[in-house]
Amino acid sequence: MTNDPVLIAYAAKRSRTSRKVQYERIGRAYPHNAGEGLTVILDAMPLKGWHIVLLELFEDDDRRLLAEARRYERAREAKPSQKTGMKDKL
Repeated sequence: MTNDPVLIAYAAKRSRTSRKVQYERIGRAYPHNAGEGLTVILDAMPLKGWHIVLLELFEDDDRRLLAEARRYERAREAKPSQKTGMKDKL
């Protein structure tokens, strides 16, 4: 397998209210080692009613995911540790 995926796997579902399609990134696809085809690696499985869609990699998608990861890390670092036990509260 090459290091870079050729397609990105998304779970897709059409919203009942807005009729827009909602996409959640769930994996990636690489050229298959033994000839034609693709090897698909999923990090998550779609729920009932969702479809798996393979789309080309878009740079803006990677930028969005990276920004979300950074926001998550900052929020996580800002929260006080919740690993305190009952001894700390007594």
